[in-house]
Amino acid sequence: MKIQAQFMAFPDDFWWGSAWSAEQAEGRGNTGKGRTQWDMSWDKYSHRFYQGINTDTTTDFFHRYIDDIQLMKQTGHNSFRLSISWARLFPQGIGDICQEAVTFYRAMLSEMMANGIKPFANLYHFDMPEAMMLMGGWESRAVMDAYVHFCDTCFREFGDLVYHWFTFNEPLGPVLGGYMEDFHYPNVIDFKRGVQVGFNTILASALAIKAFKCHQLNSKIGIILNLSPTYPRSENPLDVEAAEYADLFYNRSFLDPSIKGSFPGKLVETLREHNLLPLFTEQDLNDIRENTVQILGLNYYEPRRVKARTSAVNPRSPFMPEWYFESYVMPGRKFNPHRGWEIYEQGIYDLCIDIRDNYGNIEAFISENGMGVANEERFTHAGQVQDDYRIGFIQNHLAYLHQAIADGCNIKGYHLWTFIDCWSWLNAYKNRYGLVSLNINTQQRTIKKSGEFYQALSQQNGFFFNGLYVDF
Repeated sequence: MKIQAQFMAFPDDFWWGSAWSAEQAEGRGNTGKGRTQWDMSWDKYSHRFYQGINTDTTTDFFHRYIDDIQLMKQTGHNSFRLSISWARLFPQGIGDICQEAVTFYRAMLSEMMANGIKPFANLYHFDMPEAMMLMGGWESRAVMDAYVHFCDTCFREFGDLVYHWFTFNEPLGPVLGGYMEDFHYPNVIDFKRGVQVGFNTILASALAIKAFKCHQLNSKIGIILNLSPTYPRSENPLDVEAAEYADLFYNRSFLDPSIKGSFPGKLVETLREHNLLPLFTEQDLNDIRENTVQILGLNYYEPRRVKARTSAVNPRSPFMPEWYFESYVMPGRKFNPHRGWEIYEQGIYDLCIDIRDNYGNIEAFISENGMGVANEERFTHAGQVQDDYRIGFIQNHLAYLHQAIADGCNIKGYHLWTFIDCWSWLNAYKNRYGLVSLNINTQQRTIKKSGEFYQALSQQNGFFFNGLYVDF
């Protein structure tokens, strides 16, 4: 697809903003926030944390939110996605609510609204309270009930201040990290338990939506999914079949129940064949069917390319979706060597078209898209990070997003990951993603060149595109 040079104007009231999470940005604060799974990981695997940096301070948004919200204005934000910390509101996950936490969140959300920035509130971003994790995490029905109580409390306490709600960010993450790839607590390899976690997460999302409906708020509620369009190596039927399986496991598994209220039949049959179906009741399926999302967040970073397996599966190895396919590295791909991800801008277009054609063109927005770069300080000139590569990355993706909107996709906004350089899971501050740079020793914030670009982008509600930026 060739995108022509032109001024690319976006729809009126387009959401320009960024996103981060409580665990990655707030710091511990002084409300008596409870320990989370990341404190548990730190206790057990501190050597895995890049440069020994944990979540005690991070970007210290808890203490600096008033000044930071001014930086949001200076970088063109009219909206911002944050998360509300379950462990801050309920230090043990259940029990008495922490009134100091309520006061903090109400003050912070009010400050955003007073400055013309719409708060998008996410209710779970990889930060389960320790007490809940010790009860079994997302494998536990009791934990799921406690989560729904937490959500219901948030709707009651902050419903007048939140523009849109989201039950989960990237619910695939705890399955991948905790039960498949060993980068999230509880760090086990057991796909069957992971399937139960995935099912319980989808059910918890549905039950949170059910609770939301009782509050009759003006906002909408949805879910945020990390989705990678899946491309087969070739048109060979075996490669195409491999891509279908990868798509089922990693995309449709959460898309279908969240939007359609049911699971893909072929995925269910595959899980049944391997004795991997989760435990559930008919009431569970009914709750999922009757409480689908009203809005969808799309996190897009990279495509998924696969091919038919070229080697036999060891039947004595733990089951993984990769029994049905292998990853494929496309020759000549554009590549971010810092994060290890392919850069493929057309993927954002293909993802939006998929949602248009297969999911009722549900109201959606790009809830994350971004480029992490290591040792970014080497691009500093005259006291500012000159991140032309990030500006090019944003422009290239927006060009394809603009085309998707022109082709009828119901896309309402674009949120970059992230606002100020924030702590990343295990990687700490190794790769920087922000529009604003952070000195982790002094907490000094400095707007990058991309932050100035983003302000102009928002003010003009578009940009002049003169061809794909290729120098990454």
